[in-house]
Amino acid sequence: MNVIFPSIFSFLLVAMITPFFIRFLRAFNLVQPIRKELPENHQAKKGTPLMAGVVLLIGAIISLVYKPNPMMLFLTITFVFFSAVGMVDDIKKAVLQDPGGISGKTKLFLQFTITGGLLFILLTYFGLDSNIHFFKLDLKINIAVYFLLALLFIVGSANAINFTDGLDGLLIVAALPTYCFFFLVSEHVEVKAFSLIMIGSLLGLLIYNAYPAKAFMGDTGSLAIGGSLSFLAVIEKVEVLIPILFIIYFAEQLSVILQVWYYKKTKLRLFKMSPIHYHYSLKYGWSEKKIVIIFGLVSWVAVGICYSLHLLYW
Repeated sequence: MNVIFPSIFSFLLVAMITPFFIRFLRAFNLVQPIRKELPENHQAKKGTPLMAGVVLLIGAIISLVYKPNPMMLFLTITFVFFSAVGMVDDIKKAVLQDPGGISGKTKLFLQFTITGGLLFILLTYFGLDSNIHFFKLDLKINIAVYFLLALLFIVGSANAINFTDGLDGLLIVAALPTYCFFFLVSEHVEVKAFSLIMIGSLLGLLIYNAYPAKAFMGDTGSLAIGGSLSFLAVIEKVEVLIPILFIIYFAEQLSVILQVWYYKKTKLRLFKMSPIHYHYSLKYGWSEKKIVIIFGLVSWVAVGICYSLHLLYW
């Protein structure tokens, strides 16, 4: 368990460096523009430094230094590449003060390209099998079909996780248990180390991202977390557990999809606002802290269920 020490080191380093990085972001006016339709309490957040998720790269680098082998390099590259896509988006948002960032088509093209290349490496170089593990059964799937399904799953899940980053500290609080799950169930020493070190990094950033946030991680952090967790699910062959394990992320994404579909059909809104965390704020008057705590607890419950199923049937 000597991986505890690099995890603690990652926490301390992120916690120490983040204040200086926040000053850098302020100095160059790399701050968050706010969508006009968001509630009044969110409008007050305009000007909060964006792209603080860059500091999470510290954890990725520490992971590689701790265990410099091909699998850890793969996990690090995955995190960095998805972070780079988010960074491009954040830079456009901050420089042009445009909440939209780069176009959705551009973002998806970059994600599909990166995911396709990384999946190809997993299947060829690392010999990932194309079976779907269904409890104690292995469902054999044609490798081309599996590649396509995994591609859609990873990009879809990465974006679902990205949607979750809408309230101060929400994504970090939801993602901590998910990384904890992969640390507990994995037999890959690299996955265990990477997950625990990322937990340390996220806790270091949470000090500044918790309500009231001194900085936002931006897509630089949220897409990196999304891509990382999605690939870990594929590596660990727990795809069938994902609807439970990723329940918070999928609820956020599904609320957006349903909102758009319902509005096109009826010209009415199914939710007060989507993603769904805004709905709880506007309809029920929940505070940001309450939403974050409850969503975090749901994520921990989901991890508890998935961990129990994994112990019994994997």
